[in-house]
Amino acid sequence: MAGGGGYMADDDYDYLFKVVLIGDSGVGKSNLLSRFTRNEFSLESRSTIGVEFATRTVRVGDQVVKAQIWDTAGQERYRAITSAYYRGAVGALVVYDVARHITFENVERWLKELRDHTDHNIVIMLVGNKADLRHLRAVSVEDAKAFAEMEGTFFMETSALESMNVDNAFTEVLARIHDVARRKALEVGGGDHQSALPKGETISVAKDDVSAVKNVGCCSA
Repeated sequence: MAGGGGYMADDDYDYLFKVVLIGDSGVGKSNLLSRFTRNEFSLESRSTIGVEFATRTVRVGDQVVKAQIWDTAGQERYRAITSAYYRGAVGALVVYDVARHITFENVERWLKELRDHTDHNIVIMLVGNKADLRHLRAVSVEDAKAFAEMEGTFFMETSALESMNVDNAFTEVLARIHDVARRKALEVGGGDHQSALPKGETISVAKDDVSAVKNVGCCSA
């Protein structure tokens, strides 16, 4: 299980994992990103313009992981998210607004698009954001849990406004990605020791994968 502990020096890490945020416009993806990476929240609702990502370094077990989290940058309004956005992603948060049922209905389409463009090992967390809007709830926890179980994803409700479960959602995804990476390393090595991925080894098969173990001259983004 991941420890969410603290904000570390940005260049002090063992692994770099690319995680993407997807979901309908206005579900709070940008505020989840800013809350996790900068502990900030903006009440002014504005669509992200241009490519946007931010990073935060956390500890997962005895390893230091740098998460590079990409926001859809408003492209979801035009249903024009490109394959480059997904390339190299080893984790994803698929976000809906608990107060807008249509955003939950559209999760199925987002999952299909995600799976069409990523490795089958990608770790997916279904996130019901804006859980603070209790009086406006349109999607029950039970329905979301059942859907996540059917789709084989993890599930968590969050509130970027109240800073509820935001760290938990991201660190859980990072911990699961780390597990996948370790399993791959064991398969490659053929041993049963608890080894981490060897230095310089990429996590997935994409040649230009952003998600990689830190190496000299590598992955400075």
